[in-house]
Amino acid sequence: MSFFSNILATIDLGDPETSEAVMQGALELLDDGDTLNVICVVPNFGVGVVGSFFPDGYEEDALKNTKVALHEFTAKHVPKGHNVQHIISFGNVYEEIIEAANKVDADVILIGSHRPKLRDYLLGPNAARVVRHAKQSVFVIRN
Repeated sequence: MSFFSNILATIDLGDPETSEAVMQGALELLDDGDTLNVICVVPNFGVGVVGSFFPDGYEEDALKNTKVALHEFTAKHVPKGHNVQHIISFGNVYEEIIEAANKVDADVILIGSHRPKLRDYLLGPNAARVVRHAKQSVFVIRN
C-alpha cells in the first residue's frame, strides 16, 4: 500500500486538459488496493439575480448530466481494476471539495490550477482556498 491510500481527485469537466493532468497525477500515486475518489462539483449560482436566469429543475438536470459525464471520464482515464468512487456535489466549489475530502477521510487532494492571473492574486482561486483550508495534503497540478 502506498503512502496515500485514499486519494481525492478533483475533476472539472469543463476543463478536460487540466482534469486529465489531475487524473494522471492521481494514477501515479495510486497502488493496488488504494481508493480513488473522483469529485466533480456543479457550482451553485445562488438564488439571487443570477439564479433567476436558470430554468426550474436546473440543479437536478445538471447533477444527472454531471454524473453521466464523470462516469464516462473515469471509464476513459482510469484503468480497470482500480477502486473508484464517484462524488457529484452541488455548491461552492472549494467548500464541497474540502467537505468531500473529510467525509471520505482522504489522505491527499489533487486539484488542477492554471497559471495565476492578477485577479487570482487578489481574490484567490478555488485551488488556493483548498490549499489554505484543507487538513489533508494537497497537490496542485499546474497546467
